[in-house]
Amino acid sequence: MSLFFQILTIVLPIFLVIGLGYFLRRFGFLDEAFLHQTNRLIFYIALPLLLFYKIGTADFSANFNGALVIGSVGAITIAFLLSYGYAALRRYPPGARGAFSQGAFRGNLAYIGLAIVLNAYGETGFTRAGILMGFLVPALNFFAILALLLPHKGGDRTGIGFWLRQILFNPLIIASFAGILWSFFHLPLPLIFSRSLKIATGMTLPLALIAIGGSFSLEKLKGDLVRAGFATGIKIIWLPLIAALLLVALGVRGIDLGVGVLMAGTPAATATYIMAHQMKGDAELAGSIVMMSTLASALTYTVSLFVLHSLGI
Repeated sequence: MSLFFQILTIVLPIFLVIGLGYFLRRFGFLDEAFLHQTNRLIFYIALPLLLFYKIGTADFSANFNGALVIGSVGAITIAFLLSYGYAALRRYPPGARGAFSQGAFRGNLAYIGLAIVLNAYGETGFTRAGILMGFLVPALNFFAILALLLPHKGGDRTGIGFWLRQILFNPLIIASFAGILWSFFHLPLPLIFSRSLKIATGMTLPLALIAIGGSFSLEKLKGDLVRAGFATGIKIIWLPLIAALLLVALGVRGIDLGVGVLMAGTPAATATYIMAHQMKGDAELAGSIVMMSTLASALTYTVSLFVLHSLGI
């Protein structure tokens, strides 16, 4: 039972803070305008600063694992192929096909993944997850664009160039790679900046979790819930299992294996709804996948951590 309670101390705080955000919104302490601005603050400022600070001040050679990156990208690729192939075989409408596939592999790495890893493996795990995320975000964006464009045979009015710019100028990608370069070349960070970043980045994860809770609404659980359930199953059950098998086959062990599995098991990202809406996807289905996978991930994370800790990871 001690192991079970140890796992609860990792998972429950994350979802209790998400719950706090939900109730703050329900009781009128937060509104849509505040949540919109908070998400902008997190995405463009707070989270990039946090990633740069944690990665840039770490020892890159001690925290980078090429096999972890290859295995994690490989798992995402397999999930994309499986989900898109399944949707095509079932003859889903074009909009539903893209939303289903995207929701089955694109996880909320930045908000929930990093928070879970930090609670499970501390600063070391967080740094390795941050470096891994620097490589995963471009891959996730690429496959998300592909999943949404393929059903329409390239007929997206926004244009591929626009979405390529979203990848190249994504603040999380820029911050992660800036931190990687800073760490790789062992560049010093002046004490005054280090202390300023430590203070500023302390707001990131709490704000992110509150924003998730504030945006949460069971009213978004509508449309074809069977399709949403299948996508959720791929995202939070099959994807981490595939990642675990690939990583073990590649010789990844210890904390790196745990980080890879936990990052693979994140619920669908809120961005899946936004991209589906903007690229003629089924936004209603995308929203259902986000809500359903976020709710169910509390259970799947508990099970995943129980297995990992039982194996001594």
